[in-house]
Amino acid sequence: MTEQQQQQLNARAEVLKALAHPTRLWLVEQLQQQERCVCDLTDGVNADISTVSKHLSVLKNVGIVSKRRDGKQIFYRLETPCLNSLFGCIEKVISNNVQAQVAMMG
Repeated sequence: MTEQQQQQLNARAEVLKALAHPTRLWLVEQLQQQERCVCDLTDGVNADISTVSKHLSVLKNVGIVSKRRDGKQIFYRLETPCLNSLFGCIEKVISNNVQAQVAMMG
């Protein structure tokens, strides 16, 4: 493996690590629909604003989301709508695993 390949794989791993939390996955799903205020996201995930902000910061640091300020409110938007395809692929893996388990039992 070349150094360039290693760097690319490390970058991919960082993005996947950022997504590897149920709350962050939920946040990404919400932002696929539209830009959202942190306050709305906080209500939806039933967590305090500090916790949600930390999760959003992880996503922002790897370029998945961006933010803008409007007065006192901070809005986040998804920068990578292609994640929907990744989520679809993950759902297919889950479905295949369930089918394989059912087949083994039957």
